[in-house]
Amino acid sequence: MPVSGKQYIVLIFFTVVCTDVFSQIINVDKIDTSAYSKVKSWNLNLSIGIELDKQQTTLLDATNLMDVSLQVNRNLFIFSAGNRITNNADKNFLNTGYLHLRWRYNYKNQFHTEKFVQYQWDQQRGMERRFLYGFNLRYNFWHRKLWEMTFASGIIMEHERWNYVAVDSALLPVDTSPVNTNLLKSNSYVKWEGKTSANSNLAVFVFYQAAFEHFIKPRISNVINYDVAVSKHLGLGLHYTGQYDFRPVVPLNKLYYTFSTSFTYRL
Repeated sequence: MPVSGKQYIVLIFFTVVCTDVFSQIINVDKIDTSAYSKVKSWNLNLSIGIELDKQQTTLLDATNLMDVSLQVNRNLFIFSAGNRITNNADKNFLNTGYLHLRWRYNYKNQFHTEKFVQYQWDQQRGMERRFLYGFNLRYNFWHRKLWEMTFASGIIMEHERWNYVAVDSALLPVDTSPVNTNLLKSNSYVKWEGKTSANSNLAVFVFYQAAFEHFIKPRISNVINYDVAVSKHLGLGLHYTGQYDFRPVVPLNKLYYTFSTSFTYRL
């Protein structure tokens, strides 16, 4: 849903003070300060939501998220995937998703490196595909199991392909062939996460990604996740993502945001 710049600033302020899933960002996991273990361990989170409405036609809305992590000695491997589809009969109104793989070495240290690769798509906005890979230097600060701060900065190589399906007809160029970009970009983010109660958690992220020749015209994304543990294995999540792109590949509204809810099953 596109909104104005002033509305976006007010919305960010409200959600940060009062409180993606599918934005063009890198996923960030929690800080782990326990001792390294020689025993391999893994963790799996699944979040599945399906809504089916039937009248003259059948409307299907499905959201699926998965996070898998594997710890081997001083290595942490993380795989994340997500997809949301809204389908009315044989027509897709929404089809967006991502695949993300990350490797962190010496991941319990305050300073360490992380390497990652990611693939995304967002048919509603005209992003046919986005592929990137890169690395960051990451710093972790952890305070008495109550809250944590993460800072990271590095570079990414980004390949994107956009079409004009979501562009206003008045802004269409003569040549509407898909546009391909290949850019080396800076990649920085900050994350704050803390417990708001014994069974609830709030996380706020801000990402800054920019081509070096246009460093003051970045793509800025922010994410707010609020999660409540309903039971040992079940949880409820509220998720907000917003993005402001100073130099969109095709002439879309520079401002975009989404809000979603989810139920999560944890093993």
